[in-house]
Amino acid sequence: MLTWMAWTWPTGAFFIALFTAMAIITFIEIKKPGTSERKGALGLTTTRGDRLFLTLLGSAYVFLAWLGIFGEPLWVPLGISLAWGVFCFWKV
Repeated sequence: MLTWMAWTWPTGAFFIALFTAMAIITFIEIKKPGTSERKGALGLTTTRGDRLFLTLLGSAYVFLAWLGIFGEPLWVPLGISLAWGVFCFWKV
């Protein structure tokens, strides 16, 4: 039934994590609407959704650059991406 895409456990885990993060952000926003705006290190006024988007976009660039320059294994870009995510939600 789902043969149109090469589903693997890592691919499934990625999409589950992505939709879980979006659900958590949505739940928090419904519970406390409009309380997440702040001016961060880059001088931008961002919300939780903006910070999640910046985290995902930056992580994609980190992984693509790593694959283009070094190839596998992907544990180092995973650590860099997690650090980037913490930075985005903490300082941006």
